[in-house]
Amino acid sequence: MKIFEAIRKDHEKQRLLLKILLETTGDSEARRFHFNELKNELAAHASAEERHFYSPLMESDKTIDESRHAIHEHYQLDKLVETLDNTDMSSSAWMHYMKQLNEKLLHHLDEEEKEFFQQAKTVLDSEEKKALGDEFVEEKQKQLEDA
Repeated sequence: MKIFEAIRKDHEKQRLLLKILLETTGDSEARRFHFNELKNELAAHASAEERHFYSPLMESDKTIDESRHAIHEHYQLDKLVETLDNTDMSSSAWMHYMKQLNEKLLHHLDEEEKEFFQQAKTVLDSEEKKALGDEFVEEKQKQLEDA
């Protein structure tokens, strides 16, 4: 699987989990389950993406700034997830932070897919796209198993 397809597949799962979480209420089993799933998904995705997508793209002048920007956005998303983790799920503050995470994550995903992928396609050759995709999938799976 090429790197862009692998990342898009993850993005769809993340969008679905966000949608589900925004429809939950209180400190429910469903909210806890889906939040843990999203938290693990985001951590594994970011780790694999930084290693097998952004790191190689930082070697090119064409994509170094965008790679750094995306990694910074990962950091911001991590901080929001941490805030959610430390907030009572039954409080209104939890949903407030969840909406912030939704907004920032959707912005990140859209920016990646609509802008950054186009630039990255000019830097990576066909062989690299496939190899990075395979490495990304393998790394992400390993991260999820270790979670």
